[in-house]
Amino acid sequence: MVKDIDETRQVIYIDRHFIHEVTSPQAFSGLRDRNIPIHRTSQTTATADHNVPTLNQHLPIKEPLSRSQVEALTSNCAEFGVELYQLGHELQGIVHVIGPELGITKPGMTIVCGDSHTSTHGAFGNIAFGIGTSQVEQVFATQCLILDKPKTMRINVNGQLQKGVTAKDVILYIIAQLTAAGGTGHFVEYAGSTFEAMSMEERMTVCNMSIEMGARGGMIAPDQTTIDYIKGRKFAPTGAKLKEAIAYWSTLKTDDDAVFDQEYSYDAADISPMLTYGTNPGMGIKIDQSIPLSDSYEDPKQLVKSLDYMGFAQGESLINKRIGHVFIGSCTNARIEDLRQVADFVTGKQKADHVQVWIVPGSKLVSKQAIEEGLDKIFAQAGFQLREPGCSACLGMNEDKVPAGEYCVSTSNRNFEGRQGPGARTILASPLTAAAAAIEGKIVDVRKYLN
Repeated sequence: MVKDIDETRQVIYIDRHFIHEVTSPQAFSGLRDRNIPIHRTSQTTATADHNVPTLNQHLPIKEPLSRSQVEALTSNCAEFGVELYQLGHELQGIVHVIGPELGITKPGMTIVCGDSHTSTHGAFGNIAFGIGTSQVEQVFATQCLILDKPKTMRINVNGQLQKGVTAKDVILYIIAQLTAAGGTGHFVEYAGSTFEAMSMEERMTVCNMSIEMGARGGMIAPDQTTIDYIKGRKFAPTGAKLKEAIAYWSTLKTDDDAVFDQEYSYDAADISPMLTYGTNPGMGIKIDQSIPLSDSYEDPKQLVKSLDYMGFAQGESLINKRIGHVFIGSCTNARIEDLRQVADFVTGKQKADHVQVWIVPGSKLVSKQAIEEGLDKIFAQAGFQLREPGCSACLGMNEDKVPAGEYCVSTSNRNFEGRQGPGARTILASPLTAAAAAIEGKIVDVRKYLN
């Protein structure tokens, strides 16, 4: 913190500013118009991810708007002296994937990006959150932000997860319990033995979707799992600096007597594979449950409108619902552990003929590792297409769109109307559930394969 403005607002210093091609152009223009340089380029990291194609990235981008956005980022970074991991760079990838995997993201930092899913970085015990374009310009110019002090929330999950239940299911379950607005105005800490047992990549999946319940961000206290993940990464500290850093990271825990504005507790054994049935991530059910009836809804019109868009009915089960597309990727589930999990499941299996399956790695490094481990061959044998890194079909902002009216089981983070393309119908799920749907061509309970 730099200073208090009043009881509710503070000026905070920003340790790391991530940028991409979508929310940075206007901020760069603002600096240019006022003849202001970027205050600390060394703490600014840029990559191209939202608008990039995921096939033939060595060729010019076909879509005019996408091409313009990526070209503007390239020229702006060159003009203002910002290091850019552009298309073709060995470190290019989704902004919230490359930060952690390169060791740029470390515990105890303040991290912002013009992207709501910056909450991903909170998995390392950081204050990480998305900002708007005017705030991007503010950080460019001052390396600081004026921030309203958020409320605090702790979500405890304890116990062992069932076989076939993943970190994605845990966060979809929590959002379904609290609704898409249940965390509004809060910063969330995830605590309990379930999160402690998760890998860093699983923790990132959880924190990534904090924003989907309206929260400002989410975080998990750093521990030995955190330290082991960071060690040896490209920008991680080494030697004496690492020892000093670990000593500091080890202090980043909530006090035993801390009081939160809101607190919730759940039993891991109650969590099943999850699906969304509506048009926001809070509209979720366990895979063996039916879509709720309108009389159980506070706003029945919202349910009716969402089901009309999705082509579903009240009280309907989604089991055996025919689907045509599967997308495994995004800043939620495009890391190497996600790809390994899917490859392990589909080994020796073949996708349904009518289903198109896209596997989109979160970065060049993830793609390289997948190929080195032979995952590409497993995907090819199963009929899955391994593409090149980018945000891809998480959002209809590039060439990877789901056709209108068609169903896509997606490992991304949002199922809004038109999110994956105009008229596309998105069902959010875990990589395991998505893989099982790809094999059978319909929604199935993945546990039938695992038990």
